Parts: sequence; structure tokens; C-alpha cells
Amino acid sequence: QVHLVESGGGLVQAGGSLRLSCAVSQFTTRTYTMGWFRQAPGKEREFVAATRRNGISDYSEYYADSVKGRFTNSRDNTKNTLYLQMNSLKPEDTAVYYCAAGRGVVDISRTSEYDYWGQGTQVTVSS
Repeated sequence: QVHLVESGGGLVQAGGSLRLSCAVSQFTTRTYTMGWFRQAPGKEREFVAATRRNGISDYSEYYADSVKGRFTNSRDNTKNTLYLQMNSLKPEDTAVYYCAAGRGVVDISRTSEYDYWGQGTQVTVSS
């Protein structure tokens, strides 16, 4: 059974940093598009970042405008793990963060394009 397990969430002050991890089992991340989404209370789940294969060993990175320049997405295929480094955090970044995996993803920002999801990890940024 496929599992995606996020970790690394927590409480941090505005301006601080966190690094989220997403450990994947039962499939290799190498050929999957891997994404990060977040959902704040009362809001829809929204796209944060994604990494997609672009050639044999190259990957392209994508970011929502709201996090561009502050968040960095990366993957370690040898460990089947995805990371999201979050710097200069703001109170509006507070949400549950989810990692997701999909094959044949066309629109990386659409939740329906992803096949597998983690259970989420809470990130809270205090002002």
C-alpha cells in the first residue's frame, strides 16, 4: 500500500524557518510529479510547490506566487523523500501542509491531478 508521510511541521514565529519532509513508500518518486499543497481553516486546499521530471535526470520546480523566493522544493530519489524548505514564514502561511504524488500530471496546481496524498502536517506561524 502506498504511503506518504509528512513530518517537520510545528509552531514558529514570523520570519522563522521550517523544513517539511515527505517520506514515500511502495513506489519510487523518480518518475512521479511530487507536490505540496496547504489548507487553512475554512479555505480550499491550495497549491504551494511541485517538482516534475524534465528529462532523464532533470526536474523542474514550480511555486505558487505567494511562496516564490521563500520556499524551496527538493527531492532525494535515493531516499524516496521530498522536502519543502520554508523560510521567512508569515502568519498567512499557517495551514495543514500535504504532500502529493501523481503520474501524468498536466496541471500541477490541481489537486485532482494527484493520485496519492499524505495525512498532512500542521504549520503554525505566530505574529
